[in-house]
Amino acid sequence: MVLPVVRYGDPVLRKKGAKIETITPEIQQLVADMFETMKHAHGIGLAAQQVGRAVQLTTIDLRGVKDRPSRLWLAGQEADVESFMPLVLINPVVRPVGTRASGPEGCLSFPDIFGEIERTAEAEVTAQNERGESFSFKAGGLLARAIQHEVDHLTGILFIDRMDTETRADVQPDIDVLLAKTKVAMAKQAANR
Repeated sequence: MVLPVVRYGDPVLRKKGAKIETITPEIQQLVADMFETMKHAHGIGLAAQQVGRAVQLTTIDLRGVKDRPSRLWLAGQEADVESFMPLVLINPVVRPVGTRASGPEGCLSFPDIFGEIERTAEAEVTAQNERGESFSFKAGGLLARAIQHEVDHLTGILFIDRMDTETRADVQPDIDVLLAKTKVAMAKQAANR
């Protein structure tokens, strides 16, 4: 089922996600719904907070992305990124490694707002999948950037928080408009309850 994507201004985006202790049928359904929502919205990553759930869960799918390369290492050996997708990260622990570089980012919770964000070029990740199995890998390129972006969501950090002062100033008018629209929409929802 396609879920509504939470927009900037909704407090759930600032909530730290609770650890998922047990992989329940409800969590597995949430994973399926998040992939469907992400595909419908033409996104490459989605955190549970973005669909109104403050838990440690994110989904990523980079299949078909050709303009921004990704790299993947499993047990120290380079592996095929496409065959590793789609990716579910439950209770992820991420250690950014490597040099820092700026790159363009957007976010489904910030439609039509983009900015250059500095992140490390690689990330080491340990997480569980939707079956509760633990796994580890190292990511590079767009995959590392997407993971760092989504895992930030799980701790209430948004990509606008990572923008430098100049970039944030450039997009602030758009952020203000989005915030105002979100507050109006939330007030209407509250009135209809």
